[in-house]
Amino acid sequence: MQITDDQTKAMTTAGLNLIAQALTIYDSNLQLAVCNAPFQHMFNLPDSLVTPGASFRETIHHLAARGEYGEVADIDAFVQERVEQARAFEPHYMERTRANGRTISVEGSPLPQGGWVTVYTDITAAKTQEALLRARAGALSDQVLAHAEQLSQTNRERAAMITTLEETKRQLTESEARTRLTTEMMPAHIAHVGPDGRYTYSNRRLSSVMPGRPRNIIGLHISTALGESAYARIKPALDRALAGEPAIVEFTHQESARRIRGSFTPDGQKGAYIMSMDITEETQTREALQQTRKRELAAQMISGLAHDFSNLLTIILGLQSKLGRLSAMPAEAAALIDGTLAAARRGGALLSSIADMTGPETLRPVSIDLDGLIADLQTLAAPTLPAKVSLTTVNEAPGTMALLDRGRLTDSLLNLILNARDAIGTSGRIEVTQRLVHDTWVEWVVTDSGPGFSPSALEHGLDPFFTTKGSEGSGLGLPMVYDMTKSAGGNLRLSNVADGGAQVTLRLPYRVAIPATGGLVLLVEDHDAIRASVRDMLTGLGQSVIEATSADEATALLADLPDITFVLSDIQLVGEATGIDLAQRIGGTTPLCLMTSLPGDHEMFVAAQRLAPVLRKPFAEQDLAALIQPTLQKGT
Repeated sequence: MQITDDQTKAMTTAGLNLIAQALTIYDSNLQLAVCNAPFQHMFNLPDSLVTPGASFRETIHHLAARGEYGEVADIDAFVQERVEQARAFEPHYMERTRANGRTISVEGSPLPQGGWVTVYTDITAAKTQEALLRARAGALSDQVLAHAEQLSQTNRERAAMITTLEETKRQLTESEARTRLTTEMMPAHIAHVGPDGRYTYSNRRLSSVMPGRPRNIIGLHISTALGESAYARIKPALDRALAGEPAIVEFTHQESARRIRGSFTPDGQKGAYIMSMDITEETQTREALQQTRKRELAAQMISGLAHDFSNLLTIILGLQSKLGRLSAMPAEAAALIDGTLAAARRGGALLSSIADMTGPETLRPVSIDLDGLIADLQTLAAPTLPAKVSLTTVNEAPGTMALLDRGRLTDSLLNLILNARDAIGTSGRIEVTQRLVHDTWVEWVVTDSGPGFSPSALEHGLDPFFTTKGSEGSGLGLPMVYDMTKSAGGNLRLSNVADGGAQVTLRLPYRVAIPATGGLVLLVEDHDAIRASVRDMLTGLGQSVIEATSADEATALLADLPDITFVLSDIQLVGEATGIDLAQRIGGTTPLCLMTSLPGDHEMFVAAQRLAPVLRKPFAEQDLAALIQPTLQKGT
């Protein structure tokens, strides 16, 4: 199936508007043929001057009269000079500072059939960073400064030359190349299938969204390109789109464990456009925030009851103790009093468990050795098991360091092991397997040889107060594990194994520990005194430090200095961007830790925990050292 001219034009316009630079194409008569939205926005032009056919002369005259070029004594002579330069059709590159103080680069290249394609790039940030790096020359070595300036120059030239100029010229002569240029820039798989389910168009992003799938899929049936498992998940949505109804589906790609969102849009001719995106991090954050909202709601309801309930328990305990001391009480009353006291104490313990689950909880990740974690698990759990119950641990991630809350994770795994023990009785086996899943998750699978989960347990096992242990169970064990997992952006799954027994799979986001390399640390803090204090801590841990005061400044330094091995940033920074924004920009490419004095239930604190480990201010040097691989921790 071929894409129509109208579709091609719409896709080309959308693609040009996605380009960050302003772009114009004038024909051999110096009349506007094409421009994108950033061109109008950059120069604040009226619609009449960005409509095809608009005169180059009129545009220059409008800009000169408005003061774009500064003070011009003779506007008509100035405009005529610019027109004559344009008619010479010679390639050129220049940089100029506009009247509003921003600096732009202008690069023009003639077209083979006559006319111009021109790209305008705002390079103010690059110029600012050059000045910043020069100002910090005393803190940086000559070698690093020279390298940073060289990278800055290279980036500026690439920003002005690469991407749009050559690709846009090809778009004028080949519609497929124009469409591909646009879609290849998108961080998503964009494609079109015909009524027969075969691809008629696709960018080359499928393998980046779903690792292991082919890059060149035009002509393939969608089931072959995606694999039978993924195809089965998206087929109902695809069928709806082929029938003329838009549809969206989210599913987990089994081979890579990534969460994928697919959007299906009818093309009006019994085919469909498809856009697929990796939303793994978005899903982790979304689920964690949902869990936090549930906890907040539960806390609001329980807080109103907790005070009176505690008072009642205090009264009951006091009265029963007094009754137990009365000499006139019959002998059989002692057992009743002891039972009442035990029940009241159990109520107090239950209230504490509820408070722990619903109250704000701060994760405290540290750099841990997964080998040691599973070895300690064997040591802690084995004494609690009956003699004929065996515990086997399997470590499929040897030598791996990760940032995790060791205490809460160990408690959760012990809880799962004890639940398995209660399920299998006096004899049987329990196995705990630890592994990495595609460098996205750390996974623990706890399997037992018991009777497995009942249908009701599979459905309600994670609900508070649901228990299969009768009066012996509180129904808060698995929900507390589930709460910890969701708060960390992970997931918990209950299932039964084929040959009998229950299985619980716990996954947490895999975050790399701070490298123990003594490398270059980027410290981002807008408070001078705090920045100086933290800098001293880092240098005391053997790290070299470079500093920034805002997220934008830190982003520029990360682009210019590839030797940065670790970022430590405050959440609240000067400027519009926060430390959370900085963490999202980095996207896991460089180890990062956030720090804050915000309370644990603050919205920004909760969101930050989903993206990176968080240090609570004030903290000491040993707290910072706990995030570094053990070879650099003090005292080792």
